[in-house]
Amino acid sequence: MSDGTALAGPDGALRCPWALSTPDYVTYHDEEWGRPVHGDDALYERLSLEAFQSGLSWITILRRREGFRAAFAGFEIAKVATFTDTDKDRLLTDEGIIRNRAKIDATVANARVLADWAPGDLDALIWSHAPDPATRPAPKTVADVPAVTPESMTLSKALKKRGLRFVGPTTAYALMQACGLVDDHLETCVARSAV
Repeated sequence: MSDGTALAGPDGALRCPWALSTPDYVTYHDEEWGRPVHGDDALYERLSLEAFQSGLSWITILRRREGFRAAFAGFEIAKVATFTDTDKDRLLTDEGIIRNRAKIDATVANARVLADWAPGDLDALIWSHAPDPATRPAPKTVADVPAVTPESMTLSKALKKRGLRFVGPTTAYALMQACGLVDDHLETCVARSAV
């Protein structure tokens, strides 16, 4: 039973405890989570996947990520914005993704909203909510990592005000963690120094 501090992984290096449950998580933790992500399409993908994750384990989404990419045209905003009701019906039968009508509808609707934004607007809006790293001490245990922050609440409100859906404060914070706006790797985690 972990006390929430970093644990030794298969190579002996200390990692956030959540990263050690599967090899998929080790790779995601070490190579992606907490590293800066920029670009409207890349951030739209992460925002969409975080929305699909709502109520589920992240590993469920991670293991279907290639299926999601295939189903949603590589998460290219301009392409997903053209999806029709026929495309949505197709997605509801696609076993490579999570077949949730509300989340599929939101993903397509969000692309339609974002297609009207100027290039770089999504990137700029999301990154404008990154807190000053100097104000965030490195978490020592998992208990020190919040699920929601004032910045994620503000980001959620800003996204909703601009017409986006499935972007609550918890989803917004998960996005901030995954895309490197915050570094929630534990203080002694090997990946913290790599971010």
